[in-house]
Amino acid sequence: MTYKEEFIEFLIECDALKFGEFELKSGRIAPYFINTGMFDTGLKIKKLGIFYAKALQEHFQDDFDGIYGPAYKGIPLCISAAQALADMGTDKGYVFNRKEAKTYADKSVVVGMALTSDTRLILVDDVITSGKAIRESLEVLKSCSNPKINGIVISVNRQEKGKTEKNALKEVEQILGIPIHSIVTITDIKGYLHNKEINGKVILDDHMMEKINAYLKEYGATQ
Repeated sequence: MTYKEEFIEFLIECDALKFGEFELKSGRIAPYFINTGMFDTGLKIKKLGIFYAKALQEHFQDDFDGIYGPAYKGIPLCISAAQALADMGTDKGYVFNRKEAKTYADKSVVVGMALTSDTRLILVDDVITSGKAIRESLEVLKSCSNPKINGIVISVNRQEKGKTEKNALKEVEQILGIPIHSIVTITDIKGYLHNKEINGKVILDDHMMEKINAYLKEYGATQ
């Protein structure tokens, strides 16, 4: 089993991937939903960090110095990914931002490793929609020695259109000029889960697959 397949089963195990009808912020009614707030125990966040670490290794090898996580959801991600990499024999730094700068003692807007203009960071987050949070993070980092952002890793690429016919992630990627990778895509999820039994239950049957395919026919964009 590949780490991507393990991650899909992990999403099911944690009840973080659901099928049904879900109204998104965009107003679309999606037949699937990813709730990363379900990684709510020490063991779950430890396992999640391992999947991020494997994606970091696959896409960036050793071409970075540290991992940045935007507050708040990115904080446990950058720490758990850094811990997982250390367990794999690669010790990297981590850093995250404060939502509000302190007015006493250490007044830095970030917490963690020291940053310079030569520091190479990979940004980790749960999902990306419009890219607004990512742009805010880049502004924060510009004020903190302006380190290099070599890439971004998220959990799931929904492979949906953004404001144009392009994949929303590709839009953000082109605007920012930074490569974005996901642990898995909705195509990976469909291919692995279709009519597959997990713990004696079929998670994604033909009926739900038809709904997902119809939704992606209208809103999907793999490129």
